[in-house]
Amino acid sequence: MPSLVRFLLIIGLIAAIAFAAMFALATFVTVTPRPMEQIVPPARLNK
Repeated sequence: MPSLVRFLLIIGLIAAIAFAAMFALATFVTVTPRPMEQIVPPARLNK
């Protein structure tokens, strides 16, 4: 039983670290939106 508790504790710790990393990225990184436009030549559409 102690090995199961240790396993669950390690999995929980890894999940908490991953959640904290995603939260930090979502909070501290600012994305600058910019328009994206690309002209597709008509020859590529007819293939």
